Amino acid sequence: MFGCSRWWWNYALNKTIEEYKATGKGLSRTQLNALLPPLKKAEETEWLAECYSQVLQATTLNLTRAFKNFFEKRARFPKFKSKRSKQSIQFPQNVSRVGENLKIPKIGIVKAKIHRWFEGRIKTVTITLNPAGQYHASVLVDCECCDLPGTSDKISGVDLGLKHFAIVHDGSKVKKYAHPKILKKHSRNLAKKQKTLSRKKLGSNSRQKARKLVAKVHHRIFNARYDFCHKLSRKLVDENQTLVFENLNVKGMVRNHNLAKAISDSGWGMFTNFCSYKLEQRSGQYVEVDRFFPSSKLCSECFHLMPEMPLDVREWTCSHCGTHHDRDENAGKNLRAEGIRILTSGTEVPASGGECKTKLGPKTKFRQSSKKLETPASIKRGVVHF
Repeated sequence: MFGCSRWWWNYALNKTIEEYKATGKGLSRTQLNALLPPLKKAEETEWLAECYSQVLQATTLNLTRAFKNFFEKRARFPKFKSKRSKQSIQFPQNVSRVGENLKIPKIGIVKAKIHRWFEGRIKTVTITLNPAGQYHASVLVDCECCDLPGTSDKISGVDLGLKHFAIVHDGSKVKKYAHPKILKKHSRNLAKKQKTLSRKKLGSNSRQKARKLVAKVHHRIFNARYDFCHKLSRKLVDENQTLVFENLNVKGMVRNHNLAKAISDSGWGMFTNFCSYKLEQRSGQYVEVDRFFPSSKLCSECFHLMPEMPLDVREWTCSHCGTHHDRDENAGKNLRAEGIRILTSGTEVPASGGECKTKLGPKTKFRQSSKKLETPASIKRGVVHF
């Protein structure tokens, strides 16, 4: 079924591209699904009939959504799929739970380790095969859910970094959470496995076994990062009603080759996504401050703006009021104050004007059109009185 779904995706994508070149219009979902019956009857592709029909139709739906996201500038152009990458298929119906197992159409009962019991009607089941050779089923269930009550009314500014993963300021005290540095802990094991893989002959069975060993190390690293982000995000959401983050340009930051490995290992995007949806469950608020807001070089006491602040400067003294600042703690205070100002006024003022929007992905919350920066004192004075 993985092979049939992948082949149909590539075939439908190629047909859509050819149709667009010929007529200037692509193929709709209905037109693509109409191509399936003749293909199942053809001698060369009769093996498509062995696949569950709903899987192929779900593949068509995903392809049309990919084109829609591309034309609406939310994603890149759809790519052809390879059997060497992660495999995925969707069952939109007729999947049921039998005891502790799953019953899948045309496959039967499959043994499964269900880590979380669920109640309700099963809607869509997505089965994936990762490069390490492990199968996972993600079950979408239709059930009655309600928002969880909030446990705190705190507003905290969260500054993400490399020395400390997160510096949280709640208005009275600062908490620092150490960076796990997961990739560094597994670097020797990963280098050893990759060295062994590089010496294997292309196409051999031994190379395939060595590739799976490398994939298992990467999967272990991912699981450790995933677990850390989940636990820390749950802790922060339970302790706060509102979290304020900076809209970091991670794609631009990784162009610095000295910090690219450490930034990629941090998983800042995963962490902020976890905080966002968990706050939504508790009726909390997730606020993003513009990436050009000078959180690090703005004095949180007198609002004096320092002209320069290199990355190697971790502590500094304000030349105007003489207050000694820790760079990360000061950034957390300023992010919290700016988040309060955004919530109260409903507008966002970036550091240097100009529009600041990401081209890909969903739009961030509380993102407003840019305005020219006023004097820092006039911006912050209202927050201090608040």
